[in-house]
Amino acid sequence: MSVPVGFRALPIPLAQLSLDTVLACGQSFRWFKHALPLDHPTSATHEYRFALHDRVVSLRQTPDTLLWKSLPDYDSTLPWLRDYFQLDVDLESLYTTWALRDSVFDTLVKDRFRGLRMLRQDPWENLISFICSQNNHISRISKMVQALCTHFGPRAGTLPIPDAPADEPTEQDYYAFPPPSALAAPSTAAKLRALGFGYRAEYIQRTAQMLLGEEYVPCEVDGWTSETARETADAKAQSALVALRERSTDEARAELLKLMGVGRKVADCILLMSLDKREVVPVDTHVYQIAIKHYAYRAPGSPSKSSANGKPTLTPKIYDAVASKFVDLWGDYAGWAHSVLFTADLKSFATYGLITPSETPGSSPTKAGLSESPLSSPTKRKRARNINTAVVLEAAAETLEEEEGDLVSRVKARKRQRSSSNVPR
Repeated sequence: MSVPVGFRALPIPLAQLSLDTVLACGQSFRWFKHALPLDHPTSATHEYRFALHDRVVSLRQTPDTLLWKSLPDYDSTLPWLRDYFQLDVDLESLYTTWALRDSVFDTLVKDRFRGLRMLRQDPWENLISFICSQNNHISRISKMVQALCTHFGPRAGTLPIPDAPADEPTEQDYYAFPPPSALAAPSTAAKLRALGFGYRAEYIQRTAQMLLGEEYVPCEVDGWTSETARETADAKAQSALVALRERSTDEARAELLKLMGVGRKVADCILLMSLDKREVVPVDTHVYQIAIKHYAYRAPGSPSKSSANGKPTLTPKIYDAVASKFVDLWGDYAGWAHSVLFTADLKSFATYGLITPSETPGSSPTKAGLSESPLSSPTKRKRARNINTAVVLEAAAETLEEEEGDLVSRVKARKRQRSSSNVPR
């Protein structure tokens, strides 16, 4: 395999890392996805880009290699990639363990959703992103997070768009995530409301202020607060979050729950995705339904209790019981296993990794391992608009509550369809 100009190769099979699923399942919301011309059956089909502080990181993937580069080219990018994707964890070994312990995992997701691992994100970005996630869906969360970057974050760089048509923009600006000081000013809440953040606007502004400390007075006039003072305050605030990695799960959760807009589920997402608490299973009504449908879970004393909209009622007691059930089932990496089941049960991934009747295995790089995720590249009409509105990795347009049908039913239906199509005529 020839390595594209400017890229470097990191040997890693899809079974250990699948960008298509990892970057689309609602962990991170800032990866841009661009389609590439297909030059060879084993060529990468897409390029993913991410603004990391002072650089733009670009990734491509073939069945056995991760191709990467950064602009500017910093030596620290490769160590960051290894840390961000937690490549020290043997994912194939975990899948084998989970499949042995859990027949649902073995039957329904082990082979279809290879390479779905947890990211190790920056805790500050992870915190604000999941404050945005409340009562929201992946598409809208992505737009909100990108709006934060575009309006409040520093520009990390400008890159040409791969294979851009002549009549469309050929370059795109990439903005890094804003530091706490950029979001702490009292006027920030009004600006965020104008951008469509709703009640989350106050949560974001107040959380940024809380982390900086009440002694930090954000200035509304450019130049009043020195750049050094801002950088010092930001470093202190972000270091305090990173330090939670060294605390126990209960202690770290208690600290997160003190912040505005952070409840149990948001706190648990942060613990799992950026604070190294790999056993934590975030539970919402969707995960509760997975426990009921796939694992025959029933809440003690109220087997049929539900809310006004017909969804199961998730009480704190049930939250703890469901999380404990999955930890007992999957072990120390229960949060990782939960993410695979969670993704597999999303309607937007309903056909992911499946061979349709008109396709044959190995007929294209997509079917040879780079299965197409629900994140299609922008159409020509949408591409320019997406550059201006910073819409990234747009996944399911429906909320989790709008998911229809469960994974077991869909798989059984597909098996019946395949069986009927194979009957001799």
